[in-house]
Amino acid sequence: MLQLNTAGFKALDNLRTEKVFPPKWQNMDELEKLTDDSIFRFLAERLKVSKELGGGFLLQALLDQTLRTQEIEHMDNQNIPESEKLEMVRALDRQNTVMRLYSRYIDILLPLIFETAERTKREIRVLELASGSGGLALALGEAVQQKNLPVSITGSDIVQAYIEEGNSLAAEKNIPVNFRYLNALDMNELSKEVFDIILISQSLHHFTPGQLSVMIAQSLQHATTAFVGIDGYRSMLLACGIPLIAGLQGIMSFALDGFTSARKFYTALELDMIAEIATGKRNHNVTCSWPLSVLSVRF
Repeated sequence: MLQLNTAGFKALDNLRTEKVFPPKWQNMDELEKLTDDSIFRFLAERLKVSKELGGGFLLQALLDQTLRTQEIEHMDNQNIPESEKLEMVRALDRQNTVMRLYSRYIDILLPLIFETAERTKREIRVLELASGSGGLALALGEAVQQKNLPVSITGSDIVQAYIEEGNSLAAEKNIPVNFRYLNALDMNELSKEVFDIILISQSLHHFTPGQLSVMIAQSLQHATTAFVGIDGYRSMLLACGIPLIAGLQGIMSFALDGFTSARKFYTALELDMIAEIATGKRNHNVTCSWPLSVLSVRF
């Protein structure tokens, strides 16, 4: 209901006809600003088109507009102690485990890993951005270990407590995954390091459209094969369901973050636009693997 594809595709066609999309950029600062401006303009045009279509189209657009928020999640608040943030990412890890989401992510990633390994005939290097306490990186590390695949996995984040937790769990479970400090928006810290696949899961909505564009564009400089972004599918069902499920753990801030996150999920068309601006090409696709949206950009 919140994907608004009919009005969205018409709005994007209008922007292309007016030759204001995709915008051209010269540097990362310009990329971030132009992407934010483009998505803002797209949403305004989509609302205009929805009014022209009338009826249910307008109702959906107004509902989407009401739900959208730029509110920051508690776990992104710089004033929140790292210990409290760690409690919330542990809650997220428990939720993902119970809902078997990690196995879903692995099913999405393994075909790309197999394909890359077969093509290169060497060890595949995977980097996860904003990995939190490392639930996915560890699950993926365990999966490739069981399949005896030559894969090196690195998790990363900017919260030191997450990094320490991830490395501690990797050592405790004897899983060959390394966690390190890395700002997902400043990959210059990687210097000349190169990975095959750079991925980010459950965190796309934590970043603005412009920040996502910068992340994809910088990944192009440090990945040989692909950037993969996995997040929740924008829908009313998840907007209602996620905070209810999160609330079962009895952590109010975690439940509130669940509601905020669901309101910030991107539509498939928005992700498609962001990737096109970042790369200047159509070498990507966005698919729905309910309840997930999967953005894959091939380099």
